[in-house]
Amino acid sequence: MYGCTLWTPSLLNTPLKMTKDSEVDMKDVELNELDPEKQPMTGEGQTVGGEKNGSVKVKVSEEEAAFTGLSKEELMKVAGTPGWVRTRWVLLILFWLGWVGMLAGAIVIIVQAPRCKPIPEMHWWNEGPLYQISDPEAFSDGLADVPKKLDNINQLKVKGLVLGPLHTVQADNSNTLDLKTIDPSQGTEADLDEILEKAHKKGISVVLDLTPNYLGASPWFSNAVLNDIVNDVEVAAKHWLDRGFDGIKIADLASAPNALDWSSLQGNDTEDAKKKLLMGVVKGVSATELSQLVNGSSADLVLSDLLSTNSQGGQRINALDSLHSQQRSLAWGLGAAEGEQLSKRAASQALIRLHQLLLFTMPGTPVFSYGDEIGLQMQGDKSPKMVWDIEKEPEEGANVNETSDAQRKEFVAVRNWFKSLSDLRGKERSLLHGDYYSLQSSASSLSFLRSWDQSDRFITAVNWGSATETLQLKLPPTDEMKLPESATVKVSTDPELAVDSTVPLDKVTLAPGQGVLLHFPYTG
Repeated sequence: MYGCTLWTPSLLNTPLKMTKDSEVDMKDVELNELDPEKQPMTGEGQTVGGEKNGSVKVKVSEEEAAFTGLSKEELMKVAGTPGWVRTRWVLLILFWLGWVGMLAGAIVIIVQAPRCKPIPEMHWWNEGPLYQISDPEAFSDGLADVPKKLDNINQLKVKGLVLGPLHTVQADNSNTLDLKTIDPSQGTEADLDEILEKAHKKGISVVLDLTPNYLGASPWFSNAVLNDIVNDVEVAAKHWLDRGFDGIKIADLASAPNALDWSSLQGNDTEDAKKKLLMGVVKGVSATELSQLVNGSSADLVLSDLLSTNSQGGQRINALDSLHSQQRSLAWGLGAAEGEQLSKRAASQALIRLHQLLLFTMPGTPVFSYGDEIGLQMQGDKSPKMVWDIEKEPEEGANVNETSDAQRKEFVAVRNWFKSLSDLRGKERSLLHGDYYSLQSSASSLSFLRSWDQSDRFITAVNWGSATETLQLKLPPTDEMKLPESATVKVSTDPELAVDSTVPLDKVTLAPGQGVLLHFPYTG
């Protein structure tokens, strides 16, 4: 064995005697030392040079790190080269070509697009149904209670409330006529002021019935005093219009069509002052006479009894055919012209719904008497008492009369039907002021088409007879408008015609006392 001296930390500063054997041992020690790269990266110490284990320092010269880009002179020199000049011109030309192309495309689209048909002149009485309260005592507890019922009325989407007559007069005695004084049994002027205030806040206009001799045999007394009565009506009309009423209604317009100087009392339909309505009622006239009366009188809206006196489908269609062009001056009702409920002429709930559908889709303003919205039945010639709180369910455990509860539920169903039709008419331009085209009719049925410009088209078909009717709905071959092969059910009283189902127009079958409203889109 060779002798050797161990290399220890304590001998670092001690001179060693180097022998051949010791040189070999020193090499072994150096080989046994771990390279810095193989040192464990524990972070507990630092490697030679003060760097942490595993970290690497790369020194980059300051000349290499600094980047200043091109100078202005260099940029100008590059930008002026032929290649960049050509590139800029190409991009500029492409931009303007694209812009001109888009402009030309927009012009072509505008030119080729179908023109929108101008909306006809509409007044507030053309925008929704009118609701008549001829007997405030039967409607509620007199005029004082009417404001409490306006929320209920507003849900029906009515545009006008027609009150009265309410003035003081004795039957057939013109000397007792006082058109400016409210009958104390009806209410007070303060009640009227409250009705006006609350109705206007809800967007409901209020019309006052000033029919002079409303309790007697003739609405205008006699021809001997006609001129004096007309003058009294004009003075009273100005009085009530100044108080805030939005219109005046008079009966038997045909007796004095040219006597009323209404133009001086009407306002302009502007943002500050909407036009005042003169509403006249006529009974027992033909469609031709009604058309002449509309053109010859100063009335803005004329309500007739044509639907009541003409019960045949052909007669009703003929009336619509001759009057539809005057629809913004015409009002329709079944019983409304006589101040009676619809139920007097439509005895069943099915017929009440059918005629509500008819009135809401005909060209013109629908007019209803109070109670028509629930199918209130008349009892003789006496005004029926209005039924309220029909949606209130009986308390749990309470004794319930099955007949009364079934009647209540029927009232609710008819009212919901009424509300849906009123809402639909207000939203659809074809129903609100659209064109009219008659389709097939029979003794107890009729059908017609309503359309407006690019809006959905609607077809009304009703059968008030006692037998099933099958209608073939088609337009004359000479007509420019064409009907599709089928249409979709919008609303229906017939259980066999479900909503959203498709019906072929060449075979629309309606059960007795049923009606349907079909629709199809505009196709261009």
